[in-house]
Amino acid sequence: MRVIGTVGLAGSGKGELANVAREAGVPVVTMGDVVRAECRSRGLDPADHHGEVARALREEDGPLAIAERSFPMVEDRLADHETVLVDGLRSGDEADRFEERFGDDFVLVAVTAPFDLREERIADRGRDAGADEGGEGLAARDERELGFGMGEVIEHADVTIENDGTLEAFRERARAVLAGGTADAPDAAEDAEEAR
Repeated sequence: MRVIGTVGLAGSGKGELANVAREAGVPVVTMGDVVRAECRSRGLDPADHHGEVARALREEDGPLAIAERSFPMVEDRLADHETVLVDGLRSGDEADRFEERFGDDFVLVAVTAPFDLREERIADRGRDAGADEGGEGLAARDERELGFGMGEVIEHADVTIENDGTLEAFRERARAVLAGGTADAPDAAEDAEEAR
C-alpha cells in the first residue's frame, strides 16, 4: 500500500502529475473535489467560492476538515489499488494527519515551479492569471495558500519535483516517483538539459 500526497502552488504541475498517475492506473483523490462538493452542498458555484468555502471548512471544523473528508475516498480506492495519489494537500497539519493515518506508506511529493512560469501556464489554460480561481489573482492565491502553511509543507516534502523544464522531462520525473523512485530520473535530467 502506498498513499502519495502532492503539494504545490497553482500552476506548478500538480494536475499534470495527477494525469500521469491516472495514465499509470493510479486512482486520484483530489482535495479540491472535497471543497467543490461542499460548495455545491451550500448552493454556491465552486468557480466563484472555492477559496471562501475552503477557509470556511477549516474555520468551522478545524484545520483537518478537508483531509478528514478525503480519507473515506482514499481508503475506498486502496481496497482495489496498491497506490493512491491524493492531489492538493495545503498545510502541515494535513500532511501530519496523512502521515499519522498511513504511516510509512505515506509519501509527500512537492511540485514546484517559478512564479512567472506558473502564471504563464495558467494563462495558457485559458484562465486569467490576474483573476484566477475564486476571482483572485495568482499572487493573492499564493498568499492565501501560503497562509494555510503550504510553504512549510513544500519545504518538508519527502520528494520534490522541480517543474521548470519540458513537459516530457516533468512527466518522466512523475513516472519515476509513481514507480517508487525519486524525481532524479536520469532520462528526465537529460531531457531537461536538451530543452535548454
